[in-house]
Amino acid sequence: MPVTPETTTTAPAARELPRGGTELFPHYRLVGYSGGAAKSFGRLGIGDLQARVDEIEKLGRKYDGDGREPLPVLELITTVVQASPGKDKMYRARTRDAEIGRYLKVARKSKALLLLNIQPGRADFLTEVKAMSKWLEEPDVGLALDPEWAVGPKQTPGHVYGHTSAGELNQVSLWLSKFVTQRGLPEKAFVVHQLAPRIISDVPKIRERKGLQFILSVDGIGARVDKEKTWRKLVQPLPDGTHAGFKLFFEEDREHGKLMTPSQVLKLKPRPEYVLYE
Repeated sequence: MPVTPETTTTAPAARELPRGGTELFPHYRLVGYSGGAAKSFGRLGIGDLQARVDEIEKLGRKYDGDGREPLPVLELITTVVQASPGKDKMYRARTRDAEIGRYLKVARKSKALLLLNIQPGRADFLTEVKAMSKWLEEPDVGLALDPEWAVGPKQTPGHVYGHTSAGELNQVSLWLSKFVTQRGLPEKAFVVHQLAPRIISDVPKIRERKGLQFILSVDGIGARVDKEKTWRKLVQPLPDGTHAGFKLFFEEDREHGKLMTPSQVLKLKPRPEYVLYE
């Protein structure tokens, strides 16, 4: 039997979010792990998947001090950048439906969100997002774009930093907003990862969209002082309707000192509404 969202377990009732309601903010704070099939992708892909979700649940409780209810997130890399071009020369591969279905099944068991992370290589974001349409029809599935891995037609991922523009992001968000509205879906998280200012051009031109909560995730690596410096550079000011996210790296950050604690993360201004660990 083909793997479909329906075969993974029952979807949340009445087109609601996994833990109720149709709006993400200000009720929830998203706390999650990222990763995929390979251990190198991040913590989410290491060992037993249910054990990882249980860890996220426990970690999320450390982020509820300001009254926000933690909502666990599994950010699965579903379009994976490649070192070789492949048959279509796009330098990316799409994760099999069976694997996406496996993650969604575990997410639903724990009433968590599944975010589909897109590393497009030479492909364009909108094409890769549309390829995930059948999963995005689900009320508990959102989207995350990783423009560090979005390169030009003559560029090779890993040899240059990728980038995107507000115009391209607005094109994707417009399509997804219409998709959500037409299907009566609850709000979707629309995450864009930003490692440095050059990754996204014209950030102030990013548009707010109905049915989406745009989250700019600051992915700076290093010691706390360096991560906070990158944070201040990228989030001040944020465009209207844009929410702040913050990423921590279990291995890379610890090479420069101690991993930031939840209490330290919550002292950032503005306070992050999505906290992701890799």
